[in-house]
Amino acid sequence: MKNSEQDENARISRLRNIGIMAHIDAGKTTTTERILYYTGKIHRIGEVHEGTATMDWMVQEQERGITITSAATTCYWKSHTINIIDTPGHVDFTVEVERSLRVLDGAVAVFDGVHGVEPQSETVWRQADRYKVPRICFVNKLDRIGASFDDSVESIRKKLNANPVPVQLPIGLEAQFSGIVDLLSMKALIWEEESEGGLHSFREEEIPENLAEDAQLAREFLIEAVAECDDQIMEKFLEGDEISQEALVAGLRKGTMDFRIVPVFCGSAFKNKGIQPLLDGIVSYLPSPVDLGKVEGHHPDTQKPEFRQRVVSEPLSALAFKMMTDSFVGHLCYVRIYSGEIRIGMMVFNPRTGKKERIQKILHMEANSRQEVSGAQAGDIVALVGMKEVVTGDTLCDQKAPIAFESMTFPEPVISLAIEPKRTQDSVKLTKALSRLEAEDPSLRVREDQETGQTLVGGMGELHLEIIVDRLRREFAVDLNTGAPQVAYRESVASVAQATEALEREISGTLRKAGVTIRVAPSEDQTALSFNSLLEKRSVPESVINCIRESILESSGAGTIAGFSMVGLKVDLLAVDWEEELADEILFRIVAATAFKNAVRAANPQLYEPVMMVEVLVPEDYMSGVMTDLNSRRARINAVDHRGHLQMIHAEAPLSEMFGYATRLRSLSQGRGTYSMEFSRYDQVTAETLSRFRGH
Repeated sequence: MKNSEQDENARISRLRNIGIMAHIDAGKTTTTERILYYTGKIHRIGEVHEGTATMDWMVQEQERGITITSAATTCYWKSHTINIIDTPGHVDFTVEVERSLRVLDGAVAVFDGVHGVEPQSETVWRQADRYKVPRICFVNKLDRIGASFDDSVESIRKKLNANPVPVQLPIGLEAQFSGIVDLLSMKALIWEEESEGGLHSFREEEIPENLAEDAQLAREFLIEAVAECDDQIMEKFLEGDEISQEALVAGLRKGTMDFRIVPVFCGSAFKNKGIQPLLDGIVSYLPSPVDLGKVEGHHPDTQKPEFRQRVVSEPLSALAFKMMTDSFVGHLCYVRIYSGEIRIGMMVFNPRTGKKERIQKILHMEANSRQEVSGAQAGDIVALVGMKEVVTGDTLCDQKAPIAFESMTFPEPVISLAIEPKRTQDSVKLTKALSRLEAEDPSLRVREDQETGQTLVGGMGELHLEIIVDRLRREFAVDLNTGAPQVAYRESVASVAQATEALEREISGTLRKAGVTIRVAPSEDQTALSFNSLLEKRSVPESVINCIRESILESSGAGTIAGFSMVGLKVDLLAVDWEEELADEILFRIVAATAFKNAVRAANPQLYEPVMMVEVLVPEDYMSGVMTDLNSRRARINAVDHRGHLQMIHAEAPLSEMFGYATRLRSLSQGRGTYSMEFSRYDQVTAETLSRFRGH
């Protein structure tokens, strides 16, 4: 038994669950494709621009040359197993990054060597901070015009508030980029030009004379950084002793896992340079599940902390982090197993629903292809078939040893679209398709407009909704009519007000009555609505208070100005007119909803619009026209800085003014400008916009 446990620990210690994350177009999928090639997983490199990348398997991804959904695959390097999740870089699909990072042990952050840290780079870095994911950096595209390794490293230091420590230096830049200096071995690695066998090979040489001094300084900086994380190395460093390569690797690994160091690699994935050392870095510096210690959750009934060791001998604990619809096997549930093991036919317990479900199949996923396996163990990432009521963020465990992990929170949509089937007979098909997509994508919201009866689909941006509509047409064969995209405004209140509402009614010959007094006030939390009962305990049954709470939360879904969801306010229940023999839950729902609406109307209701953080990269010749256009869109210019021969404009603009901006920017810059946009906050609308909604 002892030997089998040792074997199991050895297996898990050689496992790496990692994600590749970055801003759109920084080269994540290209880097992943090279990793798969050099590990022998694939025998022909697919290219994003040709629509042949292994990990971009969706038709929509191949057509647009971007990653939309996170794809998982497994490869092997130097006796280690590497499970890789390639995540999207576009801000509209940030939820895919969120749920992937939730279950990963480490990450590779890829940066464009020309642009350094970009907006979505910051977003995914913050997500990795939140889930405490150790990471290494890969500065990519050093063969491109305007590339600068030093500037990219400095942008990581300044913009991400990190401690980047280069473990390599580039040999040449732009067209002259030919290899790297390894600062641990103090050797130059030169890649052959692409010829027969050239994709695989690099040769080791002495460091070029013109780089010898820079390499020595960079190595000293590396040793100092490692010494600050390791007392033994610090002692040797202060005494002037030689520090071995093995000691440096161990120190870098410790510093990476303690979040005190971020090792930085460099290369050009498209030109097949720098990938093998990056793989060595993944194995050397990123943690295995064993390195991360116990995983923490809580008991679903007592809420007391519960812990699991990340080994097979512990009771089962796993987190469902993604749902997917598969045309061959139906509903797939991706899970990360933290402890224990699962087998086909096994019953697993879901603490959220309090129900058990049977595992019909276990699939090992390779992008969109699958291999059926009989079981899976601690550390594995697999897909389950047969989970009927599991949703993203649910815990699966052993009912005899229940545990619940912290679930995931997802942002609210900022844009919506009205859709309807062209043929009436497709209505049921559309409803089923939307239900499946909503289960698959937690950032998608589907609701019915109470006034028009239209089906409204809410998402994170224009591209997100475009992909949803495209999938409805292609995958689910629903022919659709769509309206113009609409901004998801929000409503709130600016002052404090209270209202009392009472109602008496004869129901089935018996007098029934209900009455409530509530108060509404602005809240510091701009993202939610809070409800508090200020009644004395047990003066009113909990069921009645719950009834009032549910009615108010339901009513908050449609504000008094234009019917948008209400956020940023708190509701206090001050009094309830309740008599046991006369009470009726339906009447309490009615009076609660009416009192809430009346209080909101008296509390100076306000309308808020989503404001986006916008970054525009454009050649200097076109700056004037681009700035003028941004000003016409009510944008506020925060800063302008130089990026080589280009100018980067940092601005904030209302989402309502940014529809169609991609086309306009192409026209203004003759196709040479690019931009990125992500949600920043909600701001009060202008008087003109408010009067339009109020019908003045």
